[in-house]
Amino acid sequence: MERDLLVVADTSPLNYLVRLGYSELLPDLYGRVLIPPAVLRELTHTSAPAEVRSWIAYPPSWLEVTAAALIDPTLPPKLGLGEREAISLALERRADAILIDDALGRSEAKARALPVNGTLFVILESALRGRVNFEDGIRQLRQIGFRFSLAVEEDMRWRFLKRKTQ
Repeated sequence: MERDLLVVADTSPLNYLVRLGYSELLPDLYGRVLIPPAVLRELTHTSAPAEVRSWIAYPPSWLEVTAAALIDPTLPPKLGLGEREAISLALERRADAILIDDALGRSEAKARALPVNGTLFVILESALRGRVNFEDGIRQLRQIGFRFSLAVEEDMRWRFLKRKTQ
């Protein structure tokens, strides 16, 4: 079921979801996904995994590349260009959420009152809707190099079990 929400995505969530074969979870959860030009460049860069470059070469209809009119000048320069553009675009478009995994990026987005989600959230929400197996998703993320602490994993598992039994 497609949602009528607008999210802006940074590179990391798209990279991991594409590599897991889970990119189609995004329109199920949100509807439209916007990415700024810097994220497009990161996804097409020669250092990006081949499956990600292949995916973005023929982007799905629910993905739209859109530039922010202005990059928030208060964002710290140590934040990557993709994160700066994504946060600025999410602010400008009043996005329902921003998909971002980077800790500093998440912190800066939250400081600007943006609802922040990430790759783990997409797995959790999709598992609750029966679209993926939660334990498999967590295991597969670790296998492809997504880093998160055991405390975060336990918290996500607790959230999954709590909401699954409601």
